[in-house]
Amino acid sequence: MAVLRKFKALRPKKGLEEKVASYPYDVLNSEEARDLVQGNPYSFLHVVKPEVDLPEGTDLYAGEVYNKAKENFQKFITEGVLIQEDSPRLYIYRQTMEGREQYGIVGCVSVDDYNEDIIKKHEHTRPVKEKDRMRHVDVTNANAGPVFLTYRAKDSINHLVKKAVQETPVYDFTATDGIGHTVWIIEDEVLSDSLIQEFARVDYLYVADGHHRSASAAGVANKRREVNPYHKGDEEYNFFLAVLFPDEQLRILDYNRVLKDLNGHTRDELFAELEKIFLVGKLGDKPYKPQKKGEYGMYFEKTWYKLTVKEEYVDHGDPVDSLDIAMLQSNLLGPFFGIDDPRSSDNINFVGGIRGLGELVKLVDSGKYAVAFALYPVSVKELMAIADAGRVMPPKSTWFEPKLRSGLLVHLLE
Repeated sequence: MAVLRKFKALRPKKGLEEKVASYPYDVLNSEEARDLVQGNPYSFLHVVKPEVDLPEGTDLYAGEVYNKAKENFQKFITEGVLIQEDSPRLYIYRQTMEGREQYGIVGCVSVDDYNEDIIKKHEHTRPVKEKDRMRHVDVTNANAGPVFLTYRAKDSINHLVKKAVQETPVYDFTATDGIGHTVWIIEDEVLSDSLIQEFARVDYLYVADGHHRSASAAGVANKRREVNPYHKGDEEYNFFLAVLFPDEQLRILDYNRVLKDLNGHTRDELFAELEKIFLVGKLGDKPYKPQKKGEYGMYFEKTWYKLTVKEEYVDHGDPVDSLDIAMLQSNLLGPFFGIDDPRSSDNINFVGGIRGLGELVKLVDSGKYAVAFALYPVSVKELMAIADAGRVMPPKSTWFEPKLRSGLLVHLLE
């Protein structure tokens, strides 16, 4: 049984939504964020990336960063940039990318569901990042960015969503990157209550994107429970902001790898190792995007290669070990390149598929990296199977697009 709850959203004043809505905190570095806020005092990056308003070189985990986030957030409220609903609501958030639409239900979900694994995870969190997000949530007293959740699609929920979007949206704009964002407020109480009842019959929700945001929300709730002698369980801090999408509408992009060097090996040693594991085909300078599981593209010395894993290296029985990235890691990146832990190794970097294969060529041709590997995307079905098994994916396995914008709907913890 999954809990879905209405909330009194803070949202942009009509007419400011396009200026306020920002990328999530974790898809931009500080320099990119500084460039984006130029000439836009309303960008929610001032809240989720508050270092843009502090001197360059400021420690991103310094207290002044979180205090600046709170100051900027309060300023948005005081000046009427953000307004709050009079009563709790649910919302529909549609994203449109390259003609494809996905419809998410925006509400709050339960920290208890997170703690009890009704909300399932597929990644480990990093303590430093989790602590950072906890401080941001605690100091601002808000879930500034939503968690991206998915569930197994149900016709009954689809029907209710279709009914909700017959009304006029409160926001409807196309961002500068071409992604469309449309938000409906569900004013019909019977309709929103029906959605809540439908999710009470959903066994599990799955974190698609936002493991650190969900972990930090739970961490803040657990902290506040300990210090509140009057804790009852219905306080706002017991719930966190999420957008819930049906699995059938989602798209996961490839998440590719670039390696700085060959770990002391020669070119001949690299190809000798490759030919043990893969069928290797030389392609020339035309980028190769894998077309199915078990295929990889490799870019090395200005040449693309198609790699097809040999059957004896495929583990069909294990939901994690059968992933393409797991096979690459266990058979090549670990033993040959010496990357035992991709989270901590200095020899590897990760490139989201949204940047295209041209980014891999650019990085390798720059001389900063020696070789790149393009992967076939993980499926939502594989993600759910791994979460259901209580397992986790290798780091940087999934890249969801489009990204949810921050600032369109914000949840206050009090």
